[in-house]
Amino acid sequence: MGKDPESARICIFTVKPTKILKLQPAKFVEYHEGVFRPNNMNLRNRLRDQRGFNLIELMIVIAIIGLLIGVGSLAWGAMIRSGNETAAIQVLERMRTYQAQFASSNRGRFGNFDQLIAKGVLDAQYAGDAPVVNGYIFTLEIVEPSSSAPASYKVWADPQVPTGITATGNRFFFTSSAVGNIKAKEGEKATETDPSI
Repeated sequence: MGKDPESARICIFTVKPTKILKLQPAKFVEYHEGVFRPNNMNLRNRLRDQRGFNLIELMIVIAIIGLLIGVGSLAWGAMIRSGNETAAIQVLERMRTYQAQFASSNRGRFGNFDQLIAKGVLDAQYAGDAPVVNGYIFTLEIVEPSSSAPASYKVWADPQVPTGITATGNRFFFTSSAVGNIKAKEGEKATETDPSI
């Protein structure tokens, strides 16, 4: 065995021989690096081919994720607005029923939000003059009965934020004791003359 710089010694170990397994003891084998060099090169080539993402690929993936988030947030906002509008319509429909019940037990007078809460027909979140619930501001106007006219009420449901990406609703709603349904208008406060929903 020479002292050639390109040669080295490898020790091949084996398991101790037994009666069942007849193995040879360890041997020292001489080899030249040039013989094993192609295997090392193949290993290096394989490792080079298995590297991670480069910068361009990573930027493309991030751009795609950003695009999906942008589209998803717009769809989410539209869904929230639609849900808020549906909830406001339901509240106005219930409000007409609750006002009719209140008037039948209070000699034709209609109740404000606090009186309807006290009767147990509205939730406590509607307390005050202009409660904000589910992104809508509810306003109630009551006219007391007089010798020339009966009592009446008007209820508006206006979006808290009517425009922009953070809009809580696009449509404005109105109902009153004089109309038998709910009126809606986009962009501005609804009145009795607006189309019904």
